Amino acid sequence: MSSSIQDDPSNWLQAVLAEFDCQTGTLHRTVEGYSLDLIVAIGVPDHLLPVISHIPFGKGIAGAAAESREPVELCNLQKDLGGVAKEGARETKVSGSLAVPIFSADGAQVIGTLGIGMHQPHDFSQGEKDRLAEKAIEVALAWELC
Repeated sequence: MSSSIQDDPSNWLQAVLAEFDCQTGTLHRTVEGYSLDLIVAIGVPDHLLPVISHIPFGKGIAGAAAESREPVELCNLQKDLGGVAKEGARETKVSGSLAVPIFSADGAQVIGTLGIGMHQPHDFSQGEKDRLAEKAIEVALAWELC
């Protein structure tokens, strides 16, 4: 499956969204060790793409996951930004959202983030967080093969 991430990250992310019954997703890669560049986004309104194309660690859900090195979840983005998401995040129409860091093989560095979201409020279970972290490992393996 790693080659499909390399060859077609959009199709790979679409399969992840289907597995989690989500409508939006993002895949970011770390640049210069402290910020994230967008690789692919699905279901994000076009006018928000410039906003999420380059994210500093610590900003927004993806940046918070990168900085904390932990999954970051919001049950209902439309009602509670949780002090993490920016006001413009509501424009995505996403309620339940989850972002996980992608680690280098040795675990020393965050090399990106993987985020998913659904239109209805949702508390992601530990099992769902673990499964998304497994998908992040697939990405790391594919990127390290490049």
